[in-house]
Amino acid sequence: MSSVLRSLPWTLVVPGIALVALAVTWGRKPGDVVLAIVAAFLAGAVLASVHHAEVVAHRVGEPLGSLVLAVAVTVIEVGLVVTLMASGGSETDTLARDTVFAAVMITCNGVVGLCLVVATLRRRIATFNAEGTATAFATVITLATLCLVLPTFTTSSPGATFSATQLAFAGVASVTTYALFVFVQNVRHRDFFVPPDLEPGANEVHAAPPSTGRRSSASGRSWSPSSP
Repeated sequence: MSSVLRSLPWTLVVPGIALVALAVTWGRKPGDVVLAIVAAFLAGAVLASVHHAEVVAHRVGEPLGSLVLAVAVTVIEVGLVVTLMASGGSETDTLARDTVFAAVMITCNGVVGLCLVVATLRRRIATFNAEGTATAFATVITLATLCLVLPTFTTSSPGATFSATQLAFAGVASVTTYALFVFVQNVRHRDFFVPPDLEPGANEVHAAPPSTGRRSSASGRSWSPSSP
């Protein structure tokens, strides 16, 4: 039994242990030490979920892989926010808005800035697809303005909130805007969202996934982690 457990990857073991720990402590108030252990396993389960999403993203390639990762991270984040809001009462009313604002700031400033710095240090110049980048940023700015900025200027409900009608409009507009972006990204202008160093018409080269095994890339070649 121990040899079987040692042969299993951590991306399968940790989520199973986290599920057991969550079931054992559900509805109880464990001590600080037990709570910290459960939180650590839950964090490991989140990392394992992102790992599996990244493997799937590598298999399908760009730009669909980016969409897979975005959906996976969104589902994880929404699940955590809903869980905290359901157990926190009225003190967590603004948690969803604050979380979205933090995610936008971290992504647009921290992640993008770090990518530019790392790319510049490694290649002396950062290359990216201007059309795809502009489209993605335009979508993010539109959604952020609609959901985070516009409620400050509405007067139909007290505070920085939407009325029911305004909330319905914001929801429909957000879904429509993102659906249009997904269509442009994966159908209409897919070439705007592939790596810029690929020659026009060349088959997409998939990076090696963070797991062992063999598969076939979009170009039909089989490879292993040791393959170029």
